[in-house]
Amino acid sequence: MNKGKALVITHGLLNTVNAKTCHGLMRHTSRFEIAAIIDNKFVGQDAGVVMDGKENNINIYESVNSALAQHKDIEYLIIGVATHGGLMPESFKEEIKDAIRAKCHIVNGLHDYLNEMAEIKEMATQADIQLIDIRKPKKISELHFWHGTIFDVKCPIIAVLGVDCALGKRTTAGFLYEMCNNNGIKTEMIYTGQTGWMQGYKHGFIFDSTLNDFISGEIEKSIVTCFDEEQPDLILIEGQSSLRNPSGPGGSEFLLSGNAKAVILQVAPERIYFEGYEDLKILLPSVRDEIKLINQYGAEVIAITVSNQSLKKDELRNIMIIMEKELEIPVVAPLIDGVNELLRPIKEYSERFHK
Repeated sequence: MNKGKALVITHGLLNTVNAKTCHGLMRHTSRFEIAAIIDNKFVGQDAGVVMDGKENNINIYESVNSALAQHKDIEYLIIGVATHGGLMPESFKEEIKDAIRAKCHIVNGLHDYLNEMAEIKEMATQADIQLIDIRKPKKISELHFWHGTIFDVKCPIIAVLGVDCALGKRTTAGFLYEMCNNNGIKTEMIYTGQTGWMQGYKHGFIFDSTLNDFISGEIEKSIVTCFDEEQPDLILIEGQSSLRNPSGPGGSEFLLSGNAKAVILQVAPERIYFEGYEDLKILLPSVRDEIKLINQYGAEVIAITVSNQSLKKDELRNIMIIMEKELEIPVVAPLIDGVNELLRPIKEYSERFHK
């Protein structure tokens, strides 16, 4: 698929964690050029301001048709949200049909596959456009079992994990990827979700669309292939969900099957319960307790990254100062300060790895 101009639809969700696919694409993608956002709640505003208060000169339109009236060379419409259960919002379907009529290919990262929606599939066939369902599972013949070849990888592997889902793990991993490469550390990132593929990272797989028997093998295959083909100084792994999220625990596979012996842990100080399950009052673990659990898997936490969704900067700063003093490891807020402060602990870990 050639790189082309794209619209991203979020209809009413742009300022929420559900629009994390759109957020990621606005921050970075080498696969697409993002021309505009479709969101009927924020029409006429700058998408960057809605996302995190920083202008990015990407305009928001009410509909696909209104965006196409201003942008004549659009090739793709991207579904820019990640919903609970991966279901397609009903409000998106008419917009998808309008995009098909305009000969736009549709890129879908949800579990609700466009190729299984009869009307949309028929329209796409008649229009001779692609319905790209990224999360559609691979055939068993295309999957890999774990063999132990991970131990042939001779560079440090760092996993970016979190205490919960929808914390910004992929964004932090992307920032670290850029920062390390800009400082002379040849770094590759293993994507494990649909947004990472959309952003154009070369190596990875879709974690939650992989048959459970083969998750360990797909992790191993992605890392080993990356190491063999790129010969990097460092490999980063994008984490998924969290070690203790009851709706979809994930992370131990990266530590065990992926042999990641170092972790950068993303936390959200303002969260009390697991995201989306506040009514069940399932408490998040403390940061210290999560570090202990990671240690039990044979890995060390070399830094903490902080996601901020509601706290004022001064409140966040105070929490970070206390956290850093108590844990005695660096604590940074990537969206506020970037991740340059993590260059030192990454270099220090890499030096220990090679001893």
